[in-house]
Amino acid sequence: MTVTDEAHSRAAAASRGPGGADTGGAPDRGAEVAAALAADLDAGFAVLYDAYRGVVFSTALRLCGRWAEAEDLAAEAFLRAYRALIGYDTGRIAALRPRAWLLTILTNLWRNGLRTAARRPPPGPLEDAPDPPDPSEGVEDAAARHETGRELAGLLTALTPSQRAAVVLRHVTDLPVAEIAAVLDLPEGTVKSHISRGLARLRDLHRTSPAHTAPDPTQHPTPHLTQGGTP
Repeated sequence: MTVTDEAHSRAAAASRGPGGADTGGAPDRGAEVAAALAADLDAGFAVLYDAYRGVVFSTALRLCGRWAEAEDLAAEAFLRAYRALIGYDTGRIAALRPRAWLLTILTNLWRNGLRTAARRPPPGPLEDAPDPPDPSEGVEDAAARHETGRELAGLLTALTPSQRAAVVLRHVTDLPVAEIAAVLDLPEGTVKSHISRGLARLRDLHRTSPAHTAPDPTQHPTPHLTQGGTP
Protein backbone atom coordinates (compact mmCIF):
# COMPACT_ATOMS: atom_id res chain seq x y z
CA MET A 1 0.00 0.00 0.00
CA THR A 2 1.36 3.44 -0.93
CA VAL A 3 1.83 6.26 1.57
CA THR A 4 -1.03 8.27 0.13
CA ASP A 5 -3.33 5.25 -0.07
CA GLU A 6 -2.46 4.58 3.57
CA ALA A 7 -3.37 8.14 4.52
CA HIS A 8 -6.65 7.71 2.66
CA SER A 9 -7.63 4.46 4.39
CA ARG A 10 -6.33 5.33 7.86
CA ALA A 11 -7.68 8.86 8.21
CA ALA A 12 -9.56 7.99 11.38
CA ALA A 13 -6.45 6.55 13.04
CA ALA A 14 -4.42 9.61 12.09
CA SER A 15 -6.85 11.84 13.94
CA ARG A 16 -6.23 10.27 17.34
CA GLY A 17 -4.30 12.41 19.76
CA PRO A 18 -2.70 11.68 23.15
CA GLY A 19 -4.95 9.48 25.20
CA GLY A 20 -6.60 7.97 22.15
CA ALA A 21 -9.19 10.69 21.59
CA ASP A 22 -10.76 9.89 18.23
CA THR A 23 -12.07 12.86 16.26
CA GLY A 24 -12.00 11.53 12.68
CA GLY A 25 -15.42 11.77 11.13
CA ALA A 26 -17.09 12.74 14.43
CA PRO A 27 -19.71 15.50 14.27
CA ASP A 28 -18.54 18.90 15.43
CA ARG A 29 -19.68 19.65 18.99
CA GLY A 30 -19.34 23.41 18.50
CA ALA A 31 -22.74 24.49 19.79
CA GLU A 32 -22.44 22.30 22.88
CA VAL A 33 -18.92 23.54 23.61
CA ALA A 34 -19.79 27.22 23.12
CA ALA A 35 -22.80 26.89 25.42
CA ALA A 36 -20.68 25.20 28.09
CA LEU A 37 -18.06 27.95 27.89
CA ALA A 38 -20.69 30.67 28.11
CA ALA A 39 -22.25 29.05 31.18
CA ASP A 40 -18.99 28.47 33.10
CA LEU A 41 -15.60 29.27 31.62
CA ASP A 42 -13.51 26.82 33.62
CA ALA A 43 -15.90 23.89 33.39
CA GLY A 44 -16.60 24.74 29.77
CA PHE A 45 -12.91 24.81 28.94
CA ALA A 46 -12.67 21.20 30.11
CA VAL A 47 -15.45 20.38 27.64
CA LEU A 48 -13.57 22.29 24.91
CA TYR A 49 -10.36 20.38 25.61
CA ASP A 50 -12.09 17.01 25.65
CA ALA A 51 -13.90 17.75 22.39
CA TYR A 52 -10.93 19.05 20.40
CA ARG A 53 -7.67 17.79 21.91
CA GLY A 54 -7.47 15.01 19.33
CA VAL A 55 -8.09 17.15 16.26
CA VAL A 56 -5.74 19.89 17.51
CA PHE A 57 -2.94 17.42 18.18
CA SER A 58 -3.29 15.48 14.92
CA THR A 59 -3.33 18.74 12.95
CA ALA A 60 -0.27 19.99 14.83
CA LEU A 61 1.54 16.70 14.18
CA ARG A 62 1.04 16.90 10.43
CA LEU A 63 1.87 20.60 10.29
CA CYS A 64 5.16 20.46 12.18
CA GLY A 65 6.09 16.81 11.52
CA ARG A 66 7.53 16.01 14.96
CA TRP A 67 5.74 14.51 17.93
CA ALA A 68 7.36 16.62 20.66
CA GLU A 69 6.84 19.83 18.69
CA ALA A 70 3.23 18.88 18.05
CA GLU A 71 2.63 18.39 21.77
CA ASP A 72 4.14 21.80 22.50
CA LEU A 73 2.19 23.46 19.69
CA ALA A 74 -1.11 21.93 20.80
CA ALA A 75 -0.51 22.86 24.43
CA GLU A 76 0.34 26.44 23.50
CA ALA A 77 -2.80 26.68 21.34
CA PHE A 78 -5.02 25.67 24.26
CA LEU A 79 -3.18 28.05 26.59
CA ARG A 80 -3.65 30.95 24.15
CA ALA A 81 -7.30 29.98 23.77
CA TYR A 82 -7.92 30.06 27.52
CA ARG A 83 -6.21 33.43 27.90
CA ALA A 84 -8.31 34.84 25.07
CA LEU A 85 -11.55 33.49 26.53
CA ILE A 86 -10.91 35.28 29.82
CA GLY A 87 -11.27 38.57 27.96
CA TYR A 88 -14.42 37.61 26.00
CA ASP A 89 -17.91 38.52 27.13
CA THR A 90 -20.65 35.91 27.29
CA GLY A 91 -22.19 36.90 23.97
CA ARG A 92 -18.91 36.59 22.10
CA ILE A 93 -18.22 33.19 23.67
CA ALA A 94 -21.69 31.91 22.80
CA ALA A 95 -21.18 32.94 19.16
CA LEU A 96 -17.84 31.11 18.83
CA ARG A 97 -17.22 28.34 16.33
CA PRO A 98 -14.77 26.59 18.68
CA ARG A 99 -13.15 24.14 16.26
CA ALA A 100 -12.35 26.73 13.60
CA TRP A 101 -11.30 29.20 16.29
CA LEU A 102 -8.89 26.75 17.93
CA LEU A 103 -7.40 25.68 14.61
CA THR A 104 -6.94 29.32 13.64
CA ILE A 105 -4.91 29.84 16.82
CA LEU A 106 -2.94 26.66 16.08
CA THR A 107 -2.12 27.49 12.46
CA ASN A 108 -1.14 31.06 13.36
CA LEU A 109 1.23 29.73 16.03
CA TRP A 110 2.70 27.30 13.50
CA ARG A 111 3.20 30.03 10.90
CA ASN A 112 4.88 32.26 13.48
CA GLY A 113 7.10 29.32 14.41
CA LEU A 114 8.12 28.88 10.77
CA ARG A 115 9.26 32.49 10.61
CA THR A 116 11.27 32.05 13.80
CA ALA A 117 12.72 28.73 12.64
CA ALA A 118 13.94 30.33 9.42
CA ARG A 119 16.49 32.17 11.53
CA ARG A 120 17.69 29.00 13.28
CA PRO A 121 19.78 25.97 12.22
CA PRO A 122 17.66 23.29 10.49
CA PRO A 123 16.16 20.62 12.80
CA GLY A 124 17.07 16.95 12.69
CA PRO A 125 15.35 14.34 10.51
CA LEU A 126 11.69 13.49 11.01
CA GLU A 127 12.31 10.56 13.31
CA ASP A 128 9.54 11.42 15.76
CA ALA A 129 6.58 11.80 13.44
CA PRO A 130 4.56 8.59 13.38
CA ASP A 131 0.80 8.73 13.22
CA PRO A 132 -0.76 8.89 16.71
CA PRO A 133 -0.94 5.33 18.09
CA ASP A 134 -3.92 3.04 17.98
CA PRO A 135 -3.86 0.98 21.21
CA SER A 136 -5.72 -1.89 19.55
CA GLU A 137 -3.24 -2.56 16.74
CA GLY A 138 -0.46 -5.16 16.74
CA VAL A 139 3.28 -4.54 16.79
CA GLU A 140 3.71 -5.31 13.09
CA ASP A 141 0.98 -2.86 12.04
CA ALA A 142 2.39 -0.19 14.33
CA ALA A 143 5.87 -0.57 12.83
CA ALA A 144 4.54 -0.38 9.27
CA ARG A 145 2.44 2.66 10.12
CA HIS A 146 5.44 4.35 11.74
CA GLU A 147 7.31 4.19 8.45
CA THR A 148 4.28 5.42 6.53
CA GLY A 149 3.78 8.31 8.94
CA ARG A 150 7.41 9.36 8.64
CA GLU A 151 7.29 9.24 4.84
CA LEU A 152 4.08 11.28 4.69
CA ALA A 153 5.51 13.81 7.16
CA GLY A 154 8.58 14.15 4.97
CA LEU A 155 6.52 14.70 1.83
CA LEU A 156 4.37 17.33 3.53
CA THR A 157 7.43 19.38 4.46
CA ALA A 158 8.12 19.91 0.74
CA LEU A 159 4.87 21.82 0.27
CA THR A 160 4.59 25.56 0.72
CA PRO A 161 3.19 26.50 4.15
CA SER A 162 -0.13 27.53 2.60
CA GLN A 163 -0.46 24.28 0.63
CA ARG A 164 0.57 22.19 3.61
CA ALA A 165 -1.94 23.84 5.95
CA ALA A 166 -4.76 23.51 3.41
CA VAL A 167 -4.01 19.84 2.64
CA VAL A 168 -3.66 18.90 6.31
CA LEU A 169 -6.85 20.69 7.35
CA ARG A 170 -8.83 19.11 4.49
CA HIS A 171 -7.46 15.58 4.31
CA VAL A 172 -6.11 14.87 7.80
CA THR A 173 -8.35 17.04 9.96
CA ASP A 174 -11.29 16.52 7.54
CA LEU A 175 -12.59 20.10 7.63
CA PRO A 176 -14.92 21.38 4.90
CA VAL A 177 -13.46 23.98 2.55
CA ALA A 178 -15.59 26.77 4.03
CA GLU A 179 -14.18 26.12 7.51
CA ILE A 180 -10.62 25.92 6.18
CA ALA A 181 -11.17 29.30 4.51
CA ALA A 182 -12.20 30.72 7.89
CA VAL A 183 -9.20 29.17 9.65
CA LEU A 184 -6.67 30.39 7.08
CA ASP A 185 -8.47 33.69 6.40
CA LEU A 186 -8.51 33.00 2.66
CA PRO A 187 -11.20 32.91 -0.04
CA GLU A 188 -12.63 29.44 -0.64
CA GLY A 189 -11.33 29.46 -4.22
CA THR A 190 -7.79 30.07 -2.96
CA VAL A 191 -8.14 27.25 -0.45
CA LYS A 192 -9.29 24.87 -3.19
CA SER A 193 -6.31 25.92 -5.30
CA HIS A 194 -3.87 25.29 -2.44
CA ILE A 195 -5.40 21.85 -1.83
CA SER A 196 -5.30 20.89 -5.51
CA ARG A 197 -1.73 22.06 -6.03
CA GLY A 198 -0.60 20.52 -2.77
CA LEU A 199 -2.05 17.13 -3.66
CA ALA A 200 -0.50 17.29 -7.13
CA ARG A 201 2.87 18.11 -5.58
CA LEU A 202 2.54 15.23 -3.10
CA ARG A 203 1.81 12.81 -5.94
CA ASP A 204 4.83 14.04 -7.90
CA LEU A 205 7.06 13.73 -4.84
CA HIS A 206 5.71 10.29 -4.07
CA ARG A 207 6.49 9.02 -7.57
CA THR A 208 10.13 10.06 -7.18
CA SER A 209 10.46 9.00 -3.53
CA PRO A 210 13.03 6.22 -2.83
CA ALA A 211 10.33 4.45 -0.81
CA HIS A 212 8.00 4.31 -3.80
CA THR A 213 7.43 0.82 -5.21
CA ALA A 214 5.84 -0.31 -8.46
CA PRO A 215 2.07 0.14 -8.25
CA ASP A 216 -0.26 -2.80 -8.07
CA PRO A 217 -2.15 -2.84 -11.43
CA THR A 218 -5.33 -3.75 -9.56
CA GLN A 219 -5.18 -0.52 -7.57
CA HIS A 220 -6.00 3.03 -8.62
CA PRO A 221 -3.09 4.30 -10.75
CA THR A 222 -2.78 7.63 -8.91
CA PRO A 223 -1.89 7.67 -5.19
CA HIS A 224 -4.46 9.49 -3.08
CA LEU A 225 -4.35 11.50 0.10
CA THR A 226 -8.07 12.19 -0.05
CA GLN A 227 -10.58 10.60 2.32
CA GLY A 228 -13.37 10.37 -0.19
CA GLY A 229 -14.06 12.39 -3.27
CA THR A 230 -12.36 15.43 -4.68
CA PRO A 231 -11.30 18.40 -2.50
